[in-house]
Amino acid sequence: MALPEELADMLLESIVDGQFPVESVLPSEGELALKYGMSRLTVREAVRILRSQNIVTIRRGRGTFINPPKAWTSLAAVVRIEERRSSSGRVSGRLIEARRLVEIGAAQLAALNRSKEDLESLAASIEEMLLAKRTNRVDLFVEADIAFHDVIMHATGNMFIPFMFEPFGNLLVEARTETSSIPEIQVNAIAMHEAILEALTSGDPTRSRDAMEAHMDQTENDLRRYVLDTETTLTRDRGTVVTTSNPQRKATP
Repeated sequence: MALPEELADMLLESIVDGQFPVESVLPSEGELALKYGMSRLTVREAVRILRSQNIVTIRRGRGTFINPPKAWTSLAAVVRIEERRSSSGRVSGRLIEARRLVEIGAAQLAALNRSKEDLESLAASIEEMLLAKRTNRVDLFVEADIAFHDVIMHATGNMFIPFMFEPFGNLLVEARTETSSIPEIQVNAIAMHEAILEALTSGDPTRSRDAMEAHMDQTENDLRRYVLDTETTLTRDRGTVVTTSNPQRKATP
């Protein structure tokens, strides 16, 4: 990592930690150069990087102001501050919400447009997941899992859909690595993927949509059961939230 990028990351961490509060003025170039032991040129380039992500705004004659996170255009930066501010599992839960919006509809569309080659690729991904489970290769399992869903995105025949999840790349890998480290979740994921493949093979869009929705439900349930420290139950009719400890939680390696 180049020095400006390294410093930009350090400045972002200071913003996330609250050392440089949102909507406050960032210290001057000279102060930052002294604080981090780097040249003014490096500081200037680091601030430029933050500015390109709309994390900061330069106001002539007034200084460099830190924008509120809702204005940031870097997904990685937004995730970092949300993870620090939010309760356990909120970011992972939001990611599943986003996946629901795209992937359920994608499965429905893919059922109408998938090719023989697409089905063969999906089957191959499942075989890789089974192999990864047998050999205890979490990295291979995650790679095959992501490849399975990527095939479905492309099988829709809509060129825009695969790009909708491109910004989530690293976040998807991190989330799946966390959950796929747990054997029970691997078993559930394989079963859900097999059901999705059967539905897509049938060419039935409703069945395919339902299979993907069941997979999203299972993913959310597994997150709560095996990963989170607590399980939150929403009582909608009373408008209350009850948080209970989860004795079935498995430690994540």
